[in-house]
Amino acid sequence: MQLKDAVVVITGAGSGIGAGLGRRFAAEGARAVVLADRDLAAARTVAAELGGIGQAAQVDVTDEAAVSALVTAVLAQHGRIDLFCSNAGLTTGVGLEAGAAADAAWQRAWEVHVLAHVYAARAVVPAMVEAGGGYLLNTASAAGLLTAPGDAPYSVTKHAAVAFAEWLAVEYADRNVRVSVLCPMGVATPLLLDPLAAGSAAARTVADSGPILDVETVAEAVVAAVTSEAFLVLPHPEVGSFWAGKAADVDRWLAGTARLYERSRHAH
Repeated sequence: MQLKDAVVVITGAGSGIGAGLGRRFAAEGARAVVLADRDLAAARTVAAELGGIGQAAQVDVTDEAAVSALVTAVLAQHGRIDLFCSNAGLTTGVGLEAGAAADAAWQRAWEVHVLAHVYAARAVVPAMVEAGGGYLLNTASAAGLLTAPGDAPYSVTKHAAVAFAEWLAVEYADRNVRVSVLCPMGVATPLLLDPLAAGSAAARTVADSGPILDVETVAEAVVAAVTSEAFLVLPHPEVGSFWAGKAADVDRWLAGTARLYERSRHAH
């Protein structure tokens, strides 16, 4: 797809990857960039950077009615949505522990990493089909292809996010709705940097697996993938090699990943 003159909606756009995507799409000549976030003030700050094409909106991506209302409002104002970026995310640090807090973390991860993508697709895909096509960019993680040591809900729900993106790509291919799924490893956002500063072995495992990229580099990879209509967006090319190695010999990959995590736990 062409980003010039596109109408773009981004969730989780008040900071991090979402904000970086907004800035880059504006630089690519988008007609309108709608930056949606639970934190309206943060979204407004990013929108102000983009000048007249930036618009801020408040939305909780786990609230289907709110997501639907966002899409309806953008369609009413602009007549179309060319690219919808479903981007919100969180980490939990939860493993096998039981209890109300752990159960709530599992539920929240499911809502943010899976149902949010479902709600976005339900809201926007029918309009895209009616318009003759459109584009979805769903942010997952390298964990969706590999795993996330130290965070079971994150790993499981990111796998589900990739699976849903695959399903969408197949189901709507003949109706000209294209799909990309973003699967980075370490990115210099609070999602990684805060646990890393706190000494998290899980975060250190990510940092030891490859470079920590800035959001501008991630946005560059997204633009390249979307304009070429590539499904997998891999800002860290090594993720593709790790994924291929996993498919070729899963036992070897599991053993190697376990050793890396063990070294991170003992060294830090």
